[in-house]
Amino acid sequence: MLKIFGVLTRFFPVWIVIFVGIALTNPEPFKTIPKIIPYLLGSVMLFMGLTMKLDDFKLVFKQPKNVIAGIILRYMIMPFVGFGVAHLLNLPPALAAGLILVGCCPSGTASNVMTFLSRGDTALSVTVSSFNTVLAPLITPAMFLLLAGSLVPVDAGAMLVDIAKMVLLPVGLGIAFNMMLPSLIAKVKPYLPGLSTLALLLIIIGGTAVSASRLATVAGIALLAVALHNGIGLGLGYLGARATGMNLFQAKGITFEIGMENSALAMTLALAYLDPIAALPGAIFSVWHNLTGSALATYWGRKAEREEGPLVKAI
Repeated sequence: MLKIFGVLTRFFPVWIVIFVGIALTNPEPFKTIPKIIPYLLGSVMLFMGLTMKLDDFKLVFKQPKNVIAGIILRYMIMPFVGFGVAHLLNLPPALAAGLILVGCCPSGTASNVMTFLSRGDTALSVTVSSFNTVLAPLITPAMFLLLAGSLVPVDAGAMLVDIAKMVLLPVGLGIAFNMMLPSLIAKVKPYLPGLSTLALLLIIIGGTAVSASRLATVAGIALLAVALHNGIGLGLGYLGARATGMNLFQAKGITFEIGMENSALAMTLALAYLDPIAALPGAIFSVWHNLTGSALATYWGRKAEREEGPLVKAI
């Protein structure tokens, strides 16, 4: 089972492309998946919480400036970049709202992995991810209402409650279980990446299936929008981190915190509150940011190995 999960996780972008293609050509078998997407996302957040500890939040006392800067940059860059790209490309309202929603969501879980592979400050990345996730129920609905309220109806209150139920509650439970039952949780941890990947794959397939009939008309512009959103986010994340005084080691972590989104949350919220086509940017982002993140992490990691040797500690 671990070998199967290993293949599933390692080639996650490949499986997304394959199964999204199947969902596009034959969507009917997958149209029931959206009914369970909130539970799938809750499971992913629970698995995330099971890998977290209260120590993940303690770095704020050691690097308060960097942690606070990372949080501010996270929620100031991507929402406004999404807003700007949507207006630059004159996206249809539902698609524009979906892109903005992706930017308003917290950091993606893969950001910590990419930071580690790039030999960046993994501890800083984990801490900023943890705070961003905890703050999401408050900040995500507020930012989305501010930037997309003129495009689509936004029920920020209901969205806050749903994010708390799908994100904050399962993460909190995961942390609690990890503290109370450390030996038991240690036995299941090797399976968590594979289970998370499977749940994320189902979320993406379900979101694709319900909007398959309309994808052909917007897929090209949506891909361009996501590519610009992600690329500008990574670039501004790095520049913003350096501008606040972070060194390269720290800036790597913040770069991935900015450019990699919790696209599964964006898809779930889009399917719950918006036109199904609004889930498309999240679905594309799930593939795209893993490709660009992996490429950047590999470049930085190999450069660090050449300059610093193979035994440099990244955490």
